[in-house]
Amino acid sequence: MLPDKIFGLFYMYGLMIAVGILACFGVLFYYGKKKKVEEKFIDFIFFNAIASIIVGFASAALFQATYSYIENPEAGFRLDGGITFIGGLIGGIATFLVVYALFRKRYKTRLTEVISMAPCCILIAHAFGRVGCFFAGCCYGKETDSFLGVKFPNLPHPVHPTQLYEAAFLFLLFAICFILLMKKDFKHNLTVYLIAYGIFRFLIEFVRDDDRGQLVAGISPSQFWSLVMIVAGVAVFFLLRYLEKKRLAETKDNAESVETEAKEQ
Repeated sequence: MLPDKIFGLFYMYGLMIAVGILACFGVLFYYGKKKKVEEKFIDFIFFNAIASIIVGFASAALFQATYSYIENPEAGFRLDGGITFIGGLIGGIATFLVVYALFRKRYKTRLTEVISMAPCCILIAHAFGRVGCFFAGCCYGKETDSFLGVKFPNLPHPVHPTQLYEAAFLFLLFAICFILLMKKDFKHNLTVYLIAYGIFRFLIEFVRDDDRGQLVAGISPSQFWSLVMIVAGVAVFFLLRYLEKKRLAETKDNAESVETEAKEQ
């Protein structure tokens, strides 16, 4: 039987969520220090992230309640039916962008300059969260006789530990994105994250077996949003390339303007 508490005091699910959030902020401050990002901007990102996480959890519950209601309206609209990560991700990102848009003019640093760091923060927090799901016995997979099968207390037979499959993938993707960011100053981690996780999540849904309601007939809600993530990943790639070219052109124009003024003087 899987332990649901450590030392009889802390629920493992909550503990893993807390560890994931702390690791997320650890990555944020480590990146800011190593890359010498404006301290005030990092502090702003920190407080914005806290607000986004809070809204994200609410959004995760709202999305799941919506899926369940669509599948079974007779049961009523209830917010106590669990949460869904992608729903939380959508709500969290939307909140973060709105808050950033409201206060961005106060800072010299722009989001496009540090956006490649964001997936690293999300990935490490999500990975620990999935370990928490394993201990909680949610987000499990289909029945299996494989040696990989795990018997959860609330299920009559062993199932695929899809929580651990996903956690392993997320830790690996985090390592790749973090190395690219710190060693290569890679600017397209967000595209890598959206496409890679979108593909993985779409595929692992074929192995998962916990009912999470319905949004579009024929595919699970997570598979629908996974396809959206993949398309968004491609769009983000071209958007960032456009913004980078625009920034370089503006920098060049400013330099030429300064040079011309110097010559005239």
